[in-house]
Amino acid sequence: MVKDPVCGMQIDEKTAAGSSEYRGEMYYFCAPVCKARFDASPASYVNKDR
Repeated sequence: MVKDPVCGMQIDEKTAAGSSEYRGEMYYFCAPVCKARFDASPASYVNKDR
């Protein structure tokens, strides 16, 4: 299970509605709208200082 970085929903990456790569990491999404929001501004959803 992984967490959708946009809405926070826990999802199975095997059945995710979409995925995107950002700075060498894969991110998975529960719905196309979450993927579109992430793709428009990935840095606002990813805190690389974690």
